[in-house]
Amino acid sequence: MSIFARNRRNRLFGPWPLGRFNARLRRVRGSSLKAAVRADLAAGRRFYERRQSGVGSYFFDSLFSEIDSLASRAGIHRQQYGFHRLLARKFPYAVYYRVITNEVVVFRVLDCRRDPKWIRRQLQG
Repeated sequence: MSIFARNRRNRLFGPWPLGRFNARLRRVRGSSLKAAVRADLAAGRRFYERRQSGVGSYFFDSLFSEIDSLASRAGIHRQQYGFHRLLARKFPYAVYYRVITNEVVVFRVLDCRRDPKWIRRQLQG
């Protein structure tokens, strides 16, 4: 799989420079990720890697596969707290995003096992 993607205007987006995950994190076609998403994904990766070796990488790949799918399925997900919410298939995480002028902006990737009040505070702040 290429680390480059094309947006709707057929422009190339290169890899997104995010430290040591540079090779895996990338800007998705017609979308962008907020800075808080980096911390959310890194925290989830650390959590699962402590549980069992290799699961952290699997978590990371699975969540980015879900985020990549927004290129073709953005806007069809149920709204919660003013954001569209994509539920991950393999992990109890949700991707909160908005569609702003034909661009998907991912704001947070949060653990669904947390208290709903905590999730709401994270999305508001």
